[in-house]
Amino acid sequence: MITVTRLNGKEMIVNALLIETIESTPDTMITLTTGKKVTVLENLEEVIGRTIVYLQTIGANRASVMSMESEES
Repeated sequence: MITVTRLNGKEMIVNALLIETIESTPDTMITLTTGKKVTVLENLEEVIGRTIVYLQTIGANRASVMSMESEES
């Protein structure tokens, strides 16, 4: 889960595992796999950085690397 700030200044928690796309239009818009779209104050790089940190924290990035390594074998 990552914390982001809506345009009205209120913080919300987003399940980073459900993020499908992040766009800068010029506001940052997060689209979830559910189809829901959330526009946030954080810039594109901040959202990506928070998502990477979250994935590293839960070990999801290593799992995907290990999966790719096993497919190559």
